[in-house]
Amino acid sequence: MAENGIAPQRPMGWSWKIGRLAGIDVHVHATFFLLLLWLGLVYGQKGGLPAAVHGIVFILLLFGCVVLHELGHALTARRFGIRTRHIVLLPIGGVASLEKMPEDPKQEILVALAGPAVNVAIAAFLWLLLSVQPVTPLAAGGAVEGGLLQNLLVLNLFLAVFNLLPAFPMDGGRVLRAVLALRMDRIRATRTAAFVGQIMALWLGFMGLMHNPILLFIALFVWIGAAAEAGSEEVKSLLHGTPLRAAVITHFETLSPLDRLARAIELTLEGTQKDFPVVEEGEVVGVLTQEDLLRGLKEAGPEANVGAYMQKEVQTAEIDQPLDQVLEALQHCGCRLLVATERGRMVGIVNLDNLMELIRIEQALRTSG
Repeated sequence: MAENGIAPQRPMGWSWKIGRLAGIDVHVHATFFLLLLWLGLVYGQKGGLPAAVHGIVFILLLFGCVVLHELGHALTARRFGIRTRHIVLLPIGGVASLEKMPEDPKQEILVALAGPAVNVAIAAFLWLLLSVQPVTPLAAGGAVEGGLLQNLLVLNLFLAVFNLLPAFPMDGGRVLRAVLALRMDRIRATRTAAFVGQIMALWLGFMGLMHNPILLFIALFVWIGAAAEAGSEEVKSLLHGTPLRAAVITHFETLSPLDRLARAIELTLEGTQKDFPVVEEGEVVGVLTQEDLLRGLKEAGPEANVGAYMQKEVQTAEIDQPLDQVLEALQHCGCRLLVATERGRMVGIVNLDNLMELIRIEQALRTSG
């Protein structure tokens, strides 16, 4: 029920901030409320309003444990200088959006194990609490069979074990990859861990066909996660050691803050460039993306100034910076364009489109070789 990894700076759509823990924003996705509504209806049909209330309270407590699980990942990663952008609650669990996973296998093991360790600690606390003061089970026909805290204890142990399965995107998959990386290079370790994960997905899928259809959903989740992790590491391998200058666009158009949006329309139609650096007195002061342009046209028309709709935060990278770091920067900021600089002076631009082109070329060259 938990996953951690690199993600854009902005949380996914239809997510709302519900609080902040240890300096990390916690968001909840709209589908989570649909889950609560559905479970409330299911519990209500079994035992009426009291059962529905008990069931929803139980689910909220369970997801509170999921938040603490993700916080375990986040705080451990922070010890190694890795920030967490946010935590998002989904019906399938939580996602802690780390800037990146540690390159050091030993650090990756600690970050991955921190989440399940939190669940074990919660279970131990609940066991001590129940041993001192037993809790009366809910009435028959309630939403949760047995005591609420007893069930919470059992499910925390289940979360710890489930997340330690040696398959991406679960924590156990990352532990397996890190252990393998102690003896081989990271890309080979990732491929091996991803293969193990997909074998486990096939087994889960078979068990789902034989016993429980929910396992089919988990199997699909594991299969996709393993393939995505292997693909991500493959891309990093292709870009590692290659400088930004290999992918930078040196022939590009710029705009001034005082230009009209009509000028951006002309440049868009004349060529293939969709996002434009905005320059004033030789310095980059913003970026006008295609989305910004369309928004400006809808709100104010083609005579509006570029400066009114440009994004003022500009992401930059030095021309000799490794491309794998540049790709991470683009993913983290959620931006479409990054300005390449040399000694503080703009010398080009780069976006995800031309990075993907370079990756496809490198993959073709490796295949032919």
